Amino acid sequence: MDAPLTQYALRDGVHVGYQVWEADPAVGPGDAVDVVEFSSGLMISIDEAVDEPNWLRYTERLTGFSRLIRFDTVGLGLSDPLPAGSDPSIEGWARDALAVMDAAGCPAAVLLASTGGALAALWLAATHPERVTSLVIVNGTARVGRAEDYGFGVSDEEVAEAANIDVPLVEGDVPQDIAVFAPSLAHRVGFREWWERAARRGASPATAIAFNLVTFSADMRGCLPDITRPTLVIARTASYANLSQHGRYLAEHIAGARFVTFPGPDLLPWAGEFDSIVDEIEEFVTGGRGAHAPTRTLATVLFTDIVDSTVRAAAVGDRQWRAVLDESDVNVGRLLSRHDGVLVKTTGDGILARFASPAQGVRCAAALVEAARRGGLQLRAGLHTGEVELRGDDIGGLAVHIASRVSALAGGDEVLVTGTVRDLVVGSGIAFDDRGRHDLKGVPGEWQILAVELASAP
Repeated sequence: MDAPLTQYALRDGVHVGYQVWEADPAVGPGDAVDVVEFSSGLMISIDEAVDEPNWLRYTERLTGFSRLIRFDTVGLGLSDPLPAGSDPSIEGWARDALAVMDAAGCPAAVLLASTGGALAALWLAATHPERVTSLVIVNGTARVGRAEDYGFGVSDEEVAEAANIDVPLVEGDVPQDIAVFAPSLAHRVGFREWWERAARRGASPATAIAFNLVTFSADMRGCLPDITRPTLVIARTASYANLSQHGRYLAEHIAGARFVTFPGPDLLPWAGEFDSIVDEIEEFVTGGRGAHAPTRTLATVLFTDIVDSTVRAAAVGDRQWRAVLDESDVNVGRLLSRHDGVLVKTTGDGILARFASPAQGVRCAAALVEAARRGGLQLRAGLHTGEVELRGDDIGGLAVHIASRVSALAGGDEVLVTGTVRDLVVGSGIAFDDRGRHDLKGVPGEWQILAVELASAP
């Protein structure tokens, strides 16, 4: 899915950059609704979506039932800088949306807004109801900070920190902004690099501070009684700043609003498991849910784990153990590349990877075990071949659980596989030692398990 061309709307002589993602051709004529999406309040431009797999797949899901219109408010991303002497404002953000709607030939639309973008969407829905068909808020709030009559807002100290653009590390090595907005993606390969690059391109430091201060000081509670359009409020229950309570407040103060919660810690709607959220949005704005079969593919799934890693880490100390893990990461990257493997994610002191070829998966596992042994480590590995569900960069499904269970059975310097893998690599020259049939916890039936004779899988 390629990004559409950037277009520009004019508001008071200033250019507002926007993109129109046309509805999927499979959507019937006249069935697609216009959705205007307010960005999350992050200083990340809309044109970064194509380089972030989760965001792109979220976009694809939305265009399964809508013509999606995205824009960067003035001062951010694709739009002109703020005019000299002016400051960002919630009203200005909303008026940018109106200018984009006019330019895109959109007399009225569903407003879709997440986190900080909810503030401008609430203002627009309250003051220009003729331009709004319905309103969808995801992890949004009418105000951020605490008040005497708003006890679940964030503290004054946290509001004051909005002026700070130096991002501290939390949980060891995770930048605080990622830990707040997209914790489920914090350790996915390449995500942090994308995030840091996208943030640098989105706004200058001074502009970022100005937008943070506006977002943290705004109070849209006075708009809520004036919102008359159908409203859906969605919140994740484990997110930062008690946003499920903020969402409940919105639903209780907007007449007729519906409130739905989903598990998970992510503020960004496209981080974590988002298909359930998009299903809810689709049903709300169209009256039904499309049949969205998960994307599945045949893959050989590999799990590895360092044996007794906790004991070894305690023996050598954090600094030296980190150096050991860094060296292991280098080996993993090189060997996966050599065997056409895809790193899905790290799992503590191991990895989850997938391969199109089962023989390549087995050979890579054997090479990883040997590389670890030369480095003084014992690695165990398990493989299974089956259909997996592609979820952005992640994978899911029973095949993943089977591979995990097989890996847990392995000992140090050992690669175990299921009989499925053995059957698929017949003729490859890889030899196996039968380890009998086993029950795999949570998996129906008994499974034949075999150990790879490592000398046969160079």
